[in-house]
Amino acid sequence: MTSIKGHAVDAGHHAGMTVMAELLIKEVRIPPLKLPGTLRLPAGARVLVVFAHGSGSSRLSPRNIAVAEALAQQGMATLLFDLLTPEEESDRANVFDIALLAKRVVDAVRWLEANDLTRTLRFGLFGASTGAAAALVAAAKLGPRVKAVVSRGGRPDLAGDALEQVMAPTLLIVGGADDVVLVLNRRALARLKGEKALEIVPGATHLFPEKGALEAVIGHAARWFRHHVVEDKQ
Repeated sequence: MTSIKGHAVDAGHHAGMTVMAELLIKEVRIPPLKLPGTLRLPAGARVLVVFAHGSGSSRLSPRNIAVAEALAQQGMATLLFDLLTPEEESDRANVFDIALLAKRVVDAVRWLEANDLTRTLRFGLFGASTGAAAALVAAAKLGPRVKAVVSRGGRPDLAGDALEQVMAPTLLIVGGADDVVLVLNRRALARLKGEKALEIVPGATHLFPEKGALEAVIGHAARWFRHHVVEDKQ
């Protein structure tokens, strides 16, 4: 992997690229539809986490950006990208088409595997809301190429039978006050066959707006990816 280092906090902008201290931020287009994305590549990264956002959100989701920036500070590369074109987003049915969203995640991972900047990295998936189901279906399709999955306030139940095909260690993070989603996550957890865990953030609701709630999500996710992707030598 190519490392680009800078000494200033923000060393400049050019050609859709921002170079920050020890961090390369690059605007990319994911084929075949040229879906826009933001790739964060810390120097020396060994893991790349691909994000699948939830319904009504995009690569500009402030919560996912906060998680991505925190992971980058801990040396993990991230990709946030739009799973749908603007035309597709106009049809609300597409926002809940898990098979379609999962295909876009698979396309993104395959593109990253062929990209000179990222092909040597190990991949994790991070899904939020309905994006969690897309991430799990994609993990089932990609098999051992995905080393870990994390769901934030997700709907893993929407992954259906794919849950039983997921090989990657999977962490489900749910707010303690997100009652219905917590029940659905417990049911999905029971169907997962591989290594799995459920972390409940006390008092948090669905979007984790409470003080310290998103920070707790970041802590749980970072530890999971670090243990299962960075430290796992297999």
